[in-house]
Amino acid sequence: VQLQASGGGLVQTGGSLRLSCFVSGTNFHNYVMGWYRQVPGKQRELVAQVMINGAANYADSVKGRFTISRDNGQTAVYLQMNILKPEDTAVYYCNTIVPPPLTWGRGTQVTVSS
Repeated sequence: VQLQASGGGLVQTGGSLRLSCFVSGTNFHNYVMGWYRQVPGKQRELVAQVMINGAANYADSVKGRFTISRDNGQTAVYLQMNILKPEDTAVYYCNTIVPPPLTWGRGTQVTVSS
């Protein structure tokens, strides 16, 4: 299984970005998927997860600003990020939650300028 995240970039505070992640393999519809982020020197954190039925959960730090969604036909998971803040600056990764995270892809850099 390969995970390819894209859509990051440089944006001003208050701006928006939409991240995409395409997942190879045939069992995507059985995966609980998540978006994670990591800042250098800190542990990777889970910011959003989407269940098999599309239900979503969010970290408190992004609740109300980020929206995760999935498209089983496209074997893709998306993260719409609005009202971005400088503290959202990180490398963002997608990966499974169930089953446990697979081999990590390269991620996509999100930089929010103040």
